[in-house]
Amino acid sequence: MRIVWLRRDLRTIDNTALNVAIESGEPVIAAFVATPDSWREHKMAPIQADLIKRRLVELKSELSELNIPLIYFEAQDYASSVDVLLSWVKQYGVTNVHVNKEYELNEVSRDDKAESKLSELGVMLHRYDDKCYFAPGSVVNKQGHYFKVFTPYKRAYLQKLEQYPVQVQKVKGAVELGRELRPQDILQHDMTFNYPTECSDVYPVKTTQILELLRAFVNERSDDYQADRDFPSIEGTSRLSPYLAIGALSVRQCMARLLYEQMPPLSEGRQTWLSELIWREFYQHLIYFEPKLSRGESFLPWGRHLTWQNDEKRIQAWKEGMTGYPIVDAAMRQLNQTGWMHNRLRMIAASFLIKDLQVDWRIGEDYFMSKLIDGEYSANNGGWQWCASTGCDGQPYFRIFNPTTQGERFDPKGDFVRHWVPELKNVPDKFIHQPSKWANAKGVSYPSPIVDHKAQREITLANYKNAKDFMDAT
Repeated sequence: MRIVWLRRDLRTIDNTALNVAIESGEPVIAAFVATPDSWREHKMAPIQADLIKRRLVELKSELSELNIPLIYFEAQDYASSVDVLLSWVKQYGVTNVHVNKEYELNEVSRDDKAESKLSELGVMLHRYDDKCYFAPGSVVNKQGHYFKVFTPYKRAYLQKLEQYPVQVQKVKGAVELGRELRPQDILQHDMTFNYPTECSDVYPVKTTQILELLRAFVNERSDDYQADRDFPSIEGTSRLSPYLAIGALSVRQCMARLLYEQMPPLSEGRQTWLSELIWREFYQHLIYFEPKLSRGESFLPWGRHLTWQNDEKRIQAWKEGMTGYPIVDAAMRQLNQTGWMHNRLRMIAASFLIKDLQVDWRIGEDYFMSKLIDGEYSANNGGWQWCASTGCDGQPYFRIFNPTTQGERFDPKGDFVRHWVPELKNVPDKFIHQPSKWANAKGVSYPSPIVDHKAQREITLANYKNAKDFMDAT
């Protein structure tokens, strides 16, 4: 008997741990342990918890077609999830446990503990690199060191991709292998979450539906991705990130569909989407090589010498979308109401919090995680440190987004702003990103800008220069 311990790999197609277990020819049980205390510690968004719960129901049905029961239990945290696993191993006479690796520090510690405890019982824990197409450590520079800049990493990645074309693993059904399982012998628990949830019904969770979303994006919108992706009023992005975050879809499936439909050279749009998928892998690569990132530390050492104002009223205004900067406020309201934010807006909103309000990037990082349906630690941390200029290959600290000109550039007619900030619906296009300058502004129930961007920019530049100078002098 073998157990496949599922975490953020909630799929039957292209699941390395599941496939290897099935191919062993032995009976297989799939297992999922909810860990609400650890989820709270990691700021999991209630809408993502709901997506996981709904996906598990569908996954249970899909696994049953393979004669594989899905057992579920709720433990408090990662440590106690290992104890639950051990109890199942003893109860069902399990000889091997299969897992797909996660690279964050707490997750690695959990699996190290599981491996140690299982070995005491004479049980093997098999760990697989499944989350990325090229596992962390497999794309390195000529000296064998990990890349600290994205562009050469991407160049090496694409060269390797030419040598190892994308392949999606198709599952071999348990019935095809001639096995008989007795599901009635497997203890089943109700899937009740002791964790807050928010409705995620707008995101379908059946595999057929998810794959259709992937096909539709690649076939209908990927060629225009480069041109459309920065404009939030256009449906120009894939919206597949929630499925990648919980593992209902693999990066290999995305790449295979992208490359299958159009052989190289790819269109500019497809090249750009492929680049975004590689960015996701780059951040996993960094988490693997730099455990300090999982501890909330800056990648660049001088980042710890930055000083922050952390004004609570300003932070709250940012969270509520009441800063007086329409593009920032529209972005935050989209996040609060839907659990998702357009990628260009994530950069604008993050930059504003850090460099206009002088708020510690970790406060914003936590808030995004607490709201995002596609929250994934490595990508969220990487994005926030990029905006804070403290990360690996981060934005130069002297490059500071102007929220007004960003709005004018990427929402020129104010369509997105008017949708999410309806109190501005009657403001003319000319003033939609600076409503306080409109002659009739007094009749609009909308706050004036809480800070002056030009003045705050100078404060931020001095703060960053001081931090770097202090580091250079010590």
